[in-house]
Amino acid sequence: IEETFPVKEVSQHSAREKNIRHGHISTLHIWWARRPLAASRATAYAALIPYPEDILEWQKQRNFIVELSQWENSLNAPLLERARRAIYAAHAERLSAELGRPVSVEDIEAGRVPPPRVLDPFSGGGSYPLEALRLGCEAYANDYNPVAVLILKATLEYPQKFGRPFEGMPEIPNAVVEVDSTDQVRGEAIEFSFPSKYTQTAESPTPLLKAVRYWGHRVLEEARRELAQYYTGQNGETAVGYIWARTLPCQNPACGVEIPLMRQYWLAKKDKKKISLRPLSQGPGKPVEFEIIAQNLPGYAPWESGFDPESGSVSRAVVTCPACGAVMDDHTTRRLFRAGKAGQRMVAVVTAPTKGGSGKTYRLPAGADLAAYRAAEQALQAKREQLRAEWGMEPLPDEPTPEGKGSGAERAFSVRNYGLDTWGDLFNPRQALALLTFADAVRRTHAEMLSRGYPEDFARAVATYLGIIFNRLADKNANVVVYNVVGEKIEHVFGRQALPMVWDYVEVNPFTDVGWPNMLDWVVSVLDHLTRIPAAPGGTIPPSPFVGEGPGARVSHA
Repeated sequence: IEETFPVKEVSQHSAREKNIRHGHISTLHIWWARRPLAASRATAYAALIPYPEDILEWQKQRNFIVELSQWENSLNAPLLERARRAIYAAHAERLSAELGRPVSVEDIEAGRVPPPRVLDPFSGGGSYPLEALRLGCEAYANDYNPVAVLILKATLEYPQKFGRPFEGMPEIPNAVVEVDSTDQVRGEAIEFSFPSKYTQTAESPTPLLKAVRYWGHRVLEEARRELAQYYTGQNGETAVGYIWARTLPCQNPACGVEIPLMRQYWLAKKDKKKISLRPLSQGPGKPVEFEIIAQNLPGYAPWESGFDPESGSVSRAVVTCPACGAVMDDHTTRRLFRAGKAGQRMVAVVTAPTKGGSGKTYRLPAGADLAAYRAAEQALQAKREQLRAEWGMEPLPDEPTPEGKGSGAERAFSVRNYGLDTWGDLFNPRQALALLTFADAVRRTHAEMLSRGYPEDFARAVATYLGIIFNRLADKNANVVVYNVVGEKIEHVFGRQALPMVWDYVEVNPFTDVGWPNMLDWVVSVLDHLTRIPAAPGGTIPPSPFVGEGPGARVSHA
């Protein structure tokens, strides 16, 4: 690596890797400074092998590095074995000189001498130690940030330790998905309304994968029993999400209506599918209502000539009242929010395609939707009291949100300027109820695993992945999540490294294909990849020198 390196080609593979989704470790959990696996694998290999003197051999080695860095080859056993043997050959030569006796590749493969040991002192998302592990090295990962440590354990340690049958492995039932004509859940079976590559497979190749899938289903089932009544549909439809607008009272004394704050009114903005909310005002002091209009689509009101959905009621915290036209400056907007004058209003319901249909549909909220939400508000109070007694702590996060210092920080964490002073403020009551219910189910699931005789470290590993699934759901189900009208999809909180204020947001139904089942699939997909990393030549993974730790990888917290 100090002599020459195919920078251009490896960089191209690294850039392409940003579009790799299922199975890639970047989809396990958010980490801001992730390094590409392609570059990590290529540089680790190049750093561990000598420079070939022969020009033809150099060209072969260069081509091999390019091939090795491709995502498609990340589980290519023959290619990885070739890379490992080259690394072991160079390592054996170094060890022979250091020990004063001959050391062979076979000695390393048999565990008679250690393989190369690679330390990443600031591991972050774990790309480099993972690729060192993939290349047959002992990987040592360290980080100061506890979130990084959690990610590292889920990426490096647990898949290597529990990704293959192990001594004391408990019996794990298969998570079988049964769907009948009435869409009812039978026994421990879980019904999903969308095709799922992993969750609908009865057999699992690894104990860890099987356990995460099974207990992930159990958490979903437990939460569904408690929460299903709070998510409504009409005529067999499934509500995917609920679009909310925050509200402020108009400051015009002659008006005073509750202004729905919306940055724009689009619901779907595609070439052949244009659907929008249209505010209806009957003058000052009269409530602002909505209708849903569409261009040449059946089931919606016709498009209003001259109406511009891009022009919402708020821009850069400057609010214009749709009823009277009064303008509220940004300082007044923030003052009203901090004074607790803001409210919220459900303005639309996003529904999944019905059987035989295609594409999402949109409707105005009905009485049943509002009643279900009000019931969830009441249920939240009881849930908080129950969990406060059981957990011995306030279950709804009451730690303060980041407090900005300087204009840049205030923009990054602008929620603080609008009265969202605690992390619990970032969730509406139904979102908070859903997340508390799922968190409680994960905790009880961990306790049940222990009561069934699961080894403590194995139960902790499974619960870690359930916690990561929960984290992904929280990232998708907060009141600062926007609805992507071009892609017709629900985004997530951390589209960037900030907590910006969102005027209108979308609330997800956690039992649909954008909720817990989807989050479970993403995690299982990554875990499937990690547990299929080929063992070192000879069929074994280099053992860790730490007693009780996973073979091949060691994670520590600075």
